[in-house]
Amino acid sequence: MTTTDTKTFDDLGLSQPILQALDLQNYTTPTPIQAQAIPPVLEGRDLLGIAQTGTGKTAAFMLPSIDRLRESDNQIPFKSCRMLVLAPTRELVQQIAVSAKDYGALAGLKVQNIVGGTSVNKDRNKLHRGTDILIATPGRLLDLIDQKAFNLNSVEVLVLDEADQMMDLGFVHALRRINELVPKERQTLFFSATMPKAIKELVKNYCRNPVQVSVTPESTTAERVEQYIFMVQKDEKQSLLDMILSGRHRVPGNFERILIFTRTKHGADRVVKKLRQSGIESNAIHGNKSQPQRQRALDEFRRGKTSVLIATDVAARGIDIPGVSHVINYELPNVPEQYVHRIGRTARAGKDGVAIAFCGEDERSYLKDIRKVTKVELDRLDLPENFRAVVEGEGPTKPETRGATRVSKKKVRPRPAGQNPSKGQGAGDGSRKSKKPKPKHGARKGKPQGKLGGRPQGGKPGGQRPGGKPGGSRRRHSGGGGGG
Repeated sequence: MTTTDTKTFDDLGLSQPILQALDLQNYTTPTPIQAQAIPPVLEGRDLLGIAQTGTGKTAAFMLPSIDRLRESDNQIPFKSCRMLVLAPTRELVQQIAVSAKDYGALAGLKVQNIVGGTSVNKDRNKLHRGTDILIATPGRLLDLIDQKAFNLNSVEVLVLDEADQMMDLGFVHALRRINELVPKERQTLFFSATMPKAIKELVKNYCRNPVQVSVTPESTTAERVEQYIFMVQKDEKQSLLDMILSGRHRVPGNFERILIFTRTKHGADRVVKKLRQSGIESNAIHGNKSQPQRQRALDEFRRGKTSVLIATDVAARGIDIPGVSHVINYELPNVPEQYVHRIGRTARAGKDGVAIAFCGEDERSYLKDIRKVTKVELDRLDLPENFRAVVEGEGPTKPETRGATRVSKKKVRPRPAGQNPSKGQGAGDGSRKSKKPKPKHGARKGKPQGKLGGRPQGGKPGGQRPGGKPGGSRRRHSGGGGGG
């Protein structure tokens, strides 16, 4: 289906309440996906939309669906909904819910959303009387259905948003089950950024002769994103990131908000920790974070309080922030389509963006797959001058202590066991010699001495224990945390 010459929303056949709601949001010109999708959805046709994130998909399915629900004027079904929207992540569900309330502000429709990680009882209560529009993650929806707290008997419109991502997250069985529970006579709107074979099979089961609309070629990346790559060793990535974010090494583009991707949750937390040690504040969002933690991190990122956010692919699918100037792939994704999703977080709302990838020796096969899928050759950036010499010189020690570190022949300079080096507890020969006799003297009776520290070597402990008997030793050891 080709792009139309539509100039405004007035030409798409939307009702006056919807147009008024759009005016309140200062929306006047539809995006290409909206211009193509809204007319057939208003006609009641099933739809297959191929569009990357940030192209206006939410309005493309929500605006005409609200119009159809308003015109049919059916009653809100008990413990059910009239329109069901499925999305892969909590953040995306909440984002769609906000848009639905804004677009339907004058239509009088009830909107609810449910996600995992929140109170099931609260969800049961708010859905007890039913709702017009429900936006949900598949897992929480099936939880309520299994508890007989909700059903899908009254669904008139079913929307699958980011379908390829839901497949990647392992929701395929949940989606098949939901498809069996919704009425056969319904309208289905199916949206995906990519169209792998598994998605094509899913479309056959969900849609009936769908109208297909597409605003970008399948699996291509955003045209307004400049894409670069550093070839860097795995253990040197953190040093390179520090140098870039601290301004010690310039990269294309002006920093505003920087979104950094890792493959794992632990990897995201590790990057946050390392950046903090370098004096760079950042937050992480991933599946192990609670919903309040994730929302707080996103709010701080959106407001600019924290300009660096580290995310996994799962959590980042709900990020719709126009001010993301750079996307840094700290680790390349092992699924090439994820690269498309990642860099789609920048160059939004008509702005340009920069995507930078760090590629290690172990990721060259991932890079090859990305090039094959996107048909894009990333421009290679040079590492900082004398980069490896700088990396070898960096470490947990400060420059002024490195000389002492070499003398002691240890990677980290030994610190005093106590706070008075004059008594042989500090760094140097006295400290090393004084530690040797401790485990030998009183190996059985005197074990607690080493734990308490500071006691004279070789004598009775001043009557603190009754005759050094084993029983007294155990009593003294169990209470050693307090007196000392």
